[in-house]
Amino acid sequence: MQRDNTTEVFQPLQADDPPAVAGYRLAARLGAGGMGRVYLSHTPGGRPVAIKVVRPELTDSPAFRHRFRREIKAARRVRGAYTAELIDADADGVPPWLATLYVPGPSLAEAVARRGPLPVPAVLWLMAGVAEALQAIHGAGIVHRDLKPSNVLLAADGPRVIDFGISLASGITRQTETGTALGTPSYMSPEQASAGELTAATDVFALGQTAAFAALGEPLYGDGPSVGVLYRIVHSEPDLSRLPPQLRPLIARCLAAAPEERATPAEIVHWCRQRLGEDAGAGPAVWREFTGPEPTVPDPVPDPTPVLPPLPQPAALPWPTAPDARRSRTRRTALVTAVAVTAGALLLTGLTWTVMDAMDRIRDRATSASTTPPGPTASSSASASASASAPASASAPASNDGGRTRGRASRPPTTAPKPPQAVAYPFQMLTEKNSMSIKEPIEREDRKGDIRLVCKETCGLESGASRMQLRYGKPGAGLDECRATLDFEPTRRLSLTLAAAGSEICVRHPSGDIALFVIQVKSTAMPQGGYSFVTGDLTVWRTP
Repeated sequence: MQRDNTTEVFQPLQADDPPAVAGYRLAARLGAGGMGRVYLSHTPGGRPVAIKVVRPELTDSPAFRHRFRREIKAARRVRGAYTAELIDADADGVPPWLATLYVPGPSLAEAVARRGPLPVPAVLWLMAGVAEALQAIHGAGIVHRDLKPSNVLLAADGPRVIDFGISLASGITRQTETGTALGTPSYMSPEQASAGELTAATDVFALGQTAAFAALGEPLYGDGPSVGVLYRIVHSEPDLSRLPPQLRPLIARCLAAAPEERATPAEIVHWCRQRLGEDAGAGPAVWREFTGPEPTVPDPVPDPTPVLPPLPQPAALPWPTAPDARRSRTRRTALVTAVAVTAGALLLTGLTWTVMDAMDRIRDRATSASTTPPGPTASSSASASASASAPASASAPASNDGGRTRGRASRPPTTAPKPPQAVAYPFQMLTEKNSMSIKEPIEREDRKGDIRLVCKETCGLESGASRMQLRYGKPGAGLDECRATLDFEPTRRLSLTLAAAGSEICVRHPSGDIALFVIQVKSTAMPQGGYSFVTGDLTVWRTP
């Protein structure tokens, strides 16, 4: 019987779950593992991501954070059609976390537990996809070290390998009793079980075991105490007689005791494609009955909506009689209409605040700054005009200068000052090799711009002339908010430790220009590795 697995995949947040992590608002809980909990969130553009938050008891270990930084740095280099890409992480966060693209599908372990072993075509298609993922992982100089059914997700368009290079960082995966081997015993290679050198061939052995599990519905070397499983892996030949005959030759090559005798990922892909023939592209249809319908991903969690005060109610008016009735009804109709328009405007403002994204905010700021000049309000302008048209004796105080300044205070200025012009520069990226200027040209390929990303022990923004300040409070700052923020001890080197996606940084240039930089993605987990970067949207209010 097919099932709707949406409620099983997306679990509601509990009281001890955070509402957000580093600017990513959490929509649901996806599960938990040895390193910590996994949540569903979304990028600013609405793309689903999986946020893995490290367990609190691990964060106090300097050795853990060192390994976590190293593995994040390695994982950033992996790009492949059959991998879940790492898009953001922070090993120095409280707690440390990482974000990968969300894959809508169960793990191989879950699919087999629910529906039983996979048919031969599905296993071949699975092996080809995982082998291609290993090509991308090994091409980045990484050995997965913990490939197993729970680390292979079955998406509608193919398998995805996850946790490449990350699982080792926790140091808490199941081990031998002596603690000398890292990994999951049922899927270790002989050299891994005996704490030998790990190479790309180690992952090929694990792929053979994973494929055997998919075909059998259970681990090839059996279950039981870890020491017994590892002994069989090191000292026994696997029993392949239970496998379908079509799979035995390839799985036997993957499980060769000597690493140099195992098939390469490229050979596995070629072998599987040959056997699949015309069915090479039918993999998703073959295993769709095992994965079930794709779950409906919850919508992104909006920012908290501000609570609007109750609208004032118009006072009750007596119903007039005689000839004044028509005029009174007209006035009352106009009053009710005005109140309704005001309520609609307030409601529209609240809804707009909830759903607008970064680009909307930039356009709003630019439009506001260019169409609403600072200065007197409409009512005060009207008063000034009225004063200017009044007699001089009524609008100016008496003076003893012989009348030379009479009426000067009421004379309107000949030209109004021009307001600062807002210009938007979306999608700016700062690395340790380029810079960004407040004046044109904004994007600089060298380090001579106004603002540079500098990473030593931690990462921060640095400027030789401009002053910066991180802004706190509700998002959506404009010119006035940035001016107020910059009145509070701006600096020329601003740490990014407390910054996250959505953080707003105000900048004052020596020319008087004011700028706002809204962070979209911050990747500073490896400050000394040369892989740090920050992306965001820049708005500059230029002084005429």
